[in-house]
Amino acid sequence: MSEHSPIRKAVFPVAGLGTRFLPATKSIPKEMLPIVDKPLIQYAVEEAVEAGIDTIIFVTSHKKRAILDHFEADPELQSTLLEQGKEKLARRVTDIIPEGVGIRYVIQEQALGLGHAVLCARELVGDEPFAVLLADDLIRAPGQGCLKQMVGEYLATGAGVIGVEEIPAAKTDRYGIVSVEMDAKGRDYIQAIVEKPAPWDAPSNLGVVGRYILPGEIFTLLESVRAGVGGEIQLTDAIATQLLTQPMLAHAFEGVRYDCGSRQGYIRATMDYALAHPGLRADLVSHFKKVKGR
Repeated sequence: MSEHSPIRKAVFPVAGLGTRFLPATKSIPKEMLPIVDKPLIQYAVEEAVEAGIDTIIFVTSHKKRAILDHFEADPELQSTLLEQGKEKLARRVTDIIPEGVGIRYVIQEQALGLGHAVLCARELVGDEPFAVLLADDLIRAPGQGCLKQMVGEYLATGAGVIGVEEIPAAKTDRYGIVSVEMDAKGRDYIQAIVEKPAPWDAPSNLGVVGRYILPGEIFTLLESVRAGVGGEIQLTDAIATQLLTQPMLAHAFEGVRYDCGSRQGYIRATMDYALAHPGLRADLVSHFKKVKGR
């Protein structure tokens, strides 16, 4: 058995404005935009629960009550569906959060960056290691979910873990970028991390995606981080300091990531998930053939 503390808490920063999807996100949080029939945030929460998380922490704003409402019980809706004989649908709206998994939230008064959002969760997380998931990054894995893969690496090593993938060199200025060194067991340990470097300054083409397992000590480092790229408190800067005293792994996860913070990525995710749905695939394939022939 592992001697390392299990990862039980996950932080979900969901206070962003979602400006790329306006006017849709004027009244609907971007995390509530659906991929087929589930909102983005539910996919991320399900990934966390699969990985053993039992406390979900939303860092949200006063305007995003819809996210909390989605995960709360709705006895009236459940009763109506049962009365109509729709037991399967009733289960789908009542089993969103499994028994034993708790939901907590904290308000981020100002949108001051990802690092600030994570810092807002300090009192709810405490000193233990924890996960951070960004719902914008929807990751479809063929087997174990991305976070479960990362938890396995953490339990084996005790090191923090950051999800990464290879990106086009021309897009390094959109990501945190890491350089790594492989150990004898084939694990990539992070040597440096830089926030959104120009392509000619990037230490590699390994871009950080929205999955992290971090030690509780990161909160102390975040308190001393000054505003960086974009005038925001960058989580990347605190991680860079953490690397001076503690090892961290870069995990090239198995699966496909969709950048659902962009319209292109969101549309691709919707298409791929719909094509994987047995009740939708045939009709969609037929439709695409017609469109191709126009």
